Amino acid sequence: MKETSKNHRHNAKRMNKIGEILGLLHETHKGKDWLFQQIKKQKLKLSIKRSLNVFEILRTCPDSFLSYLVTILKDPFDPSIPIPVLTRVYHWFYTDIVGSADPAVLTKDQARKVWVLNELVGRTDTFKQRNQKLDVMTITGDGMVIGFNDTPEKPLRLAIELHKLLSKYNHSRNAKDKIKIRIGIDGGPVYFIKDLTGKDNFWGPGIIMARRVMDLARPMQILASERISDAIRRLTPENKALIHYAGQYKIKHGEKLKIFNIYDSTIGNRVPPPQPSPKPDSEPLSKFLFPKIDLKLDVTTPKTMMTHHSLIWHIVNIADEPKEMISYHLVGDTPRNFPDLNVVVRDKQNKKLMVILDENKPESKKFKVKLNKPLKSNQKAILKLEYDWEEPKRNCYYRLATFCKKFRYLCILPKEIEAKPRVLQVDPMGSKTYAPTQADVRYLKDRTEISWQASNVPALDEYQFEW
Repeated sequence: MKETSKNHRHNAKRMNKIGEILGLLHETHKGKDWLFQQIKKQKLKLSIKRSLNVFEILRTCPDSFLSYLVTILKDPFDPSIPIPVLTRVYHWFYTDIVGSADPAVLTKDQARKVWVLNELVGRTDTFKQRNQKLDVMTITGDGMVIGFNDTPEKPLRLAIELHKLLSKYNHSRNAKDKIKIRIGIDGGPVYFIKDLTGKDNFWGPGIIMARRVMDLARPMQILASERISDAIRRLTPENKALIHYAGQYKIKHGEKLKIFNIYDSTIGNRVPPPQPSPKPDSEPLSKFLFPKIDLKLDVTTPKTMMTHHSLIWHIVNIADEPKEMISYHLVGDTPRNFPDLNVVVRDKQNKKLMVILDENKPESKKFKVKLNKPLKSNQKAILKLEYDWEEPKRNCYYRLATFCKKFRYLCILPKEIEAKPRVLQVDPMGSKTYAPTQADVRYLKDRTEISWQASNVPALDEYQFEW
């Protein structure tokens, strides 16, 4: 009788573990092929057929292997996935539609323009003749980026063909329906990294610089970096006649680029691109360095995910003159009035500082904080911001405005909430990958604590913290 009861408990425990594995497989988008890879990797000798479903396969597996599967499925760093260490060089074509985000334009009209752009790109000979195995592309909402693996001339050819097709399309349309685009081309390396859906995603300096070049362009303008211009203008007299030096332009992070304008009588825009305007002094945090930041989230109401946010900044005024105003930008999952956020900012002496509201959108707030006395050049200070906002999506984004020597994150959950911690790094294209290190989790009697920290974090790095 005891033996029967013991077997029953063992079988129940196995079925619970199998159920947990099935859920984790679904959550991590893994299936039967991945399961067979793990069986092969662990050198299990099982008599199983490919025709069996995942549940039937798991039932034949020993307890130790089931425990192994639970462990690696819960660990966001799947040891079976190779991490790329080498880059691949592509020649990049980057384009988007000018004015597609204009709120005055109906969403249906915007969507139609995106559809037309995709259709016209698909009609070009360069796109039709692309290497579907080696060339890469992705849609960016109102545009696209395409990487060619062979000749640097292909982005140029695609830009020329697309401009000619667009000219024909726009000729018979009224002003409202015409489509104007801007194009940036460059050549450079990228990494290929699996995104959260398991799809290959590319990211790196090559694609980022192509975007920077495009951002400088006027409507119906084709711009190229010095790197790719040098490569293609020497190939033929026709290329050389198209490519004109436009000047040196300052882009993000103070970097300067030599830009080339591509045009003739039928394509492009011969007017040089405008020099970017200097950012106003009031841009959030632009005149301050943040050597140390502490971000703390305390979920106070599990039902609504009401979360108390605390941010402690150690700041240094890096401007040449005294500063007394600091700007902030807060976002949340749910619409919320500014007074309901209970925003409080205090200085090192725990004195409340004056808050001046600039923007009060339902899910976005911008405001300035006035210091009790101006912060002199190179002078240090400590500020603490606190506010309450519901976070039903159970995640929080944070973007580093400046280089940060030490960043710490802590999330405190009531014990009844099942923790699902992940730290994702968000690249400039919005793609997400697991951060190099993941959060630590402590299960205490009355709460769960999720903590993560990083050192020497570059400016503009963005992270998504999930709990």
